[in-house]
Amino acid sequence: EALYNRTCAACHAGQLPQAPKKGDPAAWEPRLAQGMEQLVVHVTQGFKAMPPRGLCMDCSAEDYRLVILWMSGSPDT
Repeated sequence: EALYNRTCAACHAGQLPQAPKKGDPAAWEPRLAQGMEQLVVHVTQGFKAMPPRGLCMDCSAEDYRLVILWMSGSPDT
């Protein structure tokens, strides 16, 4: 949650319409269907409007995985 508040919320709390909101299962479902590995690649390299590393320069791949699970509300958290 702290990581989300520090970096992810800037876009994923509703400010950017194309960024899936935290806790919106319909928005996250097609993204999760791509597989976690692909989502982490998108965060790391940047994807569409998302900047590389999601502007979290000290985050690890595991950090990204955990915050994606947390934002998506996935039971795998």
